[in-house]
Amino acid sequence: MFQSLSEKLENAFKKFRNKGKLTEADVKAGMREIKLALLEADVNFKVVRDFIKIVSERAVGSEVLDSLLPTQQIVKIVNEELTNLMGGTQSKLVISPKPPTVVMMVGLQGAGKTTHAGKLAGLYKKQGKRPLLVACDVYRPAAIKQLQIVGEKLDIPVFTMGDTTSPVKIAEEGLKYAILKGYDMVFIDTAGRLHIDEELMNELRLIKEKVSPTEILLTIDAMIGQDAVNVAESFNELLDITGVVLTKLDGDTRGGAALSVRHVTGKPIKFIGTGEKLDTIEPFHPDRMASRILGMGDVLSLIEKAEQAYDEKKAVELEKKLRESTFTLDDYLDQFAQMKNMGNLEQIMSMMPGMKPGALKDAKIDEKALARTEAIIKSMTKREREKPDILNASRKKRIAAGSGTTVEEVNKLLRQFEQTKQLMKQLSNPKAFAKFGKRNKMKIPF
Repeated sequence: MFQSLSEKLENAFKKFRNKGKLTEADVKAGMREIKLALLEADVNFKVVRDFIKIVSERAVGSEVLDSLLPTQQIVKIVNEELTNLMGGTQSKLVISPKPPTVVMMVGLQGAGKTTHAGKLAGLYKKQGKRPLLVACDVYRPAAIKQLQIVGEKLDIPVFTMGDTTSPVKIAEEGLKYAILKGYDMVFIDTAGRLHIDEELMNELRLIKEKVSPTEILLTIDAMIGQDAVNVAESFNELLDITGVVLTKLDGDTRGGAALSVRHVTGKPIKFIGTGEKLDTIEPFHPDRMASRILGMGDVLSLIEKAEQAYDEKKAVELEKKLRESTFTLDDYLDQFAQMKNMGNLEQIMSMMPGMKPGALKDAKIDEKALARTEAIIKSMTKREREKPDILNASRKKRIAAGSGTTVEEVNKLLRQFEQTKQLMKQLSNPKAFAKFGKRNKMKIPF
């Protein structure tokens, strides 16, 4: 995300290099580049105009701090104003003091309402909530079925009354059902259209009147650029939305919608969708997003991702196994699974300071290789996984046949396992770390 904008802003900052003090002429030249970068990123023109005005006023004549270069000073100002532009601080989902919290998902067809209703429900389920999904889209073919599939994958119940009942009635009955069964969060998936029309808005207004939602979240496809602002304005005017869910941000290298919506509507972006999988949703942090845009990384989000994938109990067990030399192929497979849980490698690396956006666009975890590794290990007996040194030629041939691989692939996996075990054991012993690294040149087998 934001790859194009990040690269153009980086080029714009070059205008400020080797300057002892930022003059009006310096600022004007640099601001022209930043303005073009924002416009090319599909940021709303009024937003760009106001942004450039504020940054220019702050930058003109600013004394460069002793420890900073002029470029760093202007980056600091741009970072702060980008953060302000996107809302300043994180805006969390409001939780009703009297359950259930009712979240009404609205937006145009194709924006991702159904999927993101499920993603949000799944996110709060992990936090200990009891969510219920309510299927109110009776117009789009298979919309109800899609929500049921999403609910099944996340193990979240879906309330439906079929596609012949009024969406308003379904919403009402869904809320009653949630109260009766003790669900503390209700996510209402409403119908969308290819465009905003009176019929759609009347229906949404009626649902709002009947269920009094705690939150009305507008789902916007980030890839539609300038149109995202127009959609947000219209829905906000007619429904008084409480926040925005920006979807498909992983596919948008420009980022104009993220930088425009908050400024134009006055309503915060609360969540962003960053992929197709049902766990690819993040709370929106304006300060962290500004840092990502400027290539400064997002260490806090990276830590949170690691914590979500990290199993503390398993880590303690792993440390003990390494210390006692009882690390098995089952443990090896488990480490792959935890790494995989962290998500897309490109997104993870983009959160690291100094990592240029798009630098690892082709660096992805090889799902097929992981599947082969899993198949090979699962084709072994429990004893073979615990003591791979007993694997002779006939056993390897059986494992290869059972996993649909070759004996060469089985041997390769065993070599990688031994190298990884040795590496991890050495890393757990700080005294041996330097010696091991020098001898092995830190070659990681995966």
